[in-house]
Amino acid sequence: MDAVTIKRALVSVTDKTGVAEFCKALSDEFGVEIVSTGGTAKALEAAGVPVRPIDDLTGFPEMMDGRVKTLHPKVHGGLLARRDSAEHMAQAEAHGIGLIDLVVVNLYAFEATVAREGVALEDAVENIDIGGPSMLRSAAKNFESVTVVTDPAEYDTVLEEMRTTGGATTRETRRRLASAAFHLTSSYDSAIWMYLSEYGKARFPDEVRFRLQKVQSLRYGENPHQDAAFYRFADGKEHTLARATQLQGKELSYNNILDTDACWTAVREFEEPACVIVKHTNPCGVAIAGDLVTAYLRAHESDPVSAYGGVMAFNRPVTADVIRAIFENKQFVEVMIAPEYEPAALELLDDKRKLRVLATGGIRPVGGHYESRAVEGGMLIQDSDSVAEDQSRFRVVTIAQPSAAEMEQLLFAWRVVKSVKSNAIVLAKDFATIGVGAGQMNRVNSARIAVEAAGDKARDAVCASDAFMPFPDTLEVCAEAGVTAFIQPGGSIRDDEVIARANRLGVSMVFTGYRHFRH
Repeated sequence: MDAVTIKRALVSVTDKTGVAEFCKALSDEFGVEIVSTGGTAKALEAAGVPVRPIDDLTGFPEMMDGRVKTLHPKVHGGLLARRDSAEHMAQAEAHGIGLIDLVVVNLYAFEATVAREGVALEDAVENIDIGGPSMLRSAAKNFESVTVVTDPAEYDTVLEEMRTTGGATTRETRRRLASAAFHLTSSYDSAIWMYLSEYGKARFPDEVRFRLQKVQSLRYGENPHQDAAFYRFADGKEHTLARATQLQGKELSYNNILDTDACWTAVREFEEPACVIVKHTNPCGVAIAGDLVTAYLRAHESDPVSAYGGVMAFNRPVTADVIRAIFENKQFVEVMIAPEYEPAALELLDDKRKLRVLATGGIRPVGGHYESRAVEGGMLIQDSDSVAEDQSRFRVVTIAQPSAAEMEQLLFAWRVVKSVKSNAIVLAKDFATIGVGAGQMNRVNSARIAVEAAGDKARDAVCASDAFMPFPDTLEVCAEAGVTAFIQPGGSIRDDEVIARANRLGVSMVFTGYRHFRH
């Protein structure tokens, strides 16, 4: 059955956007009988739309504070009866069941209710819609004969089709709208389950459900032959990359998004004005200072070659002076992310229309969420790496003691190394990175890379290692270059050997007791 003429519609909506206009067009242009309930019926009547009350159709009054009004055989029989079944049609006629061709329903605002601070359980329960989902399921199941509309954005589409078909809808449209209805009821039921089960309070429940919303299709994935799209969690927090506003520039690529997420995560480690520059998900320049301009210049100085074509993050509103400094450096930037931008900064950025500029609207503290990672056939889920490290429990394990100034630099480097892929070595000086070794198969090679990048700046610098040093070789490479103080988790079976070597070299070493693998 392709074209089905709409003669009777049942309308019951919480979101009344455009419903009066829609129903008036149904009635005036096509002679559709409008059956409605409660508040919807009152709104339609007030707009001059002829309405048949639901209790007139069912012969039964609305009761129990509106809990029972559409749960009736004359409603669901009218929705579920197969028009191509002589038996169904005979039974409908025998029981006085009139057919319903169109259902217009959206649901009680359960999610909005439970999102309110301090909402009572009783209020939440009363906002669980029963009749609405039941009608949607009945109508959607019988989409061969019944049209079901859940979204006000579809009103005009349905009307336009009816105008071209003489008051009917096509099978293609009915099937598409039925799919949307089942999607709505599925999401709605999941939200209720998650609320009543206190899903969010279980650290790792036996079943995990992700509700994702598509942000955008991507040109391709990591490589041009891979298709990709970007999604965000439906209940995701604000001030995140997934909810950032793109103010200008080309569409983000798959790799842009990965780099920007790494960059935004890293910059939020710091309370001081900070700039982080990321390349291939690893920080190549990190600095803090009294102002963003200085922080940027120091971060760029860390590794100007790698910084070219990188992603840049700031943890303060970006000013015009920052943009001028970037332009004067002739630095090519793929993406810039910050809480916000001063108008004068955006005016300058307008000259670089291809530069992707993102604003998060604010800053969330690091951590407090779950990280997920897909593997073939499954998924890994873990707490974010946001352990509240008690610096009073850090241990100086060497004869040499780090000075107060060195300790400040060590703490800076320790916050940076969290964002570097393991095996990770970070050399820092004057609250800026001077050498970063990332992602090597052994730690000593990461140290060699960091030392080579630092050059002469390594003298009197400090070193952070994301995990324990399994052998003294990492220590030796850095100490030979002039590094004077080290920070690492400790915990190797060869800790004593590493400490003894540090003592012979006359350098200081701090154990934190925490590892920061970014695998």
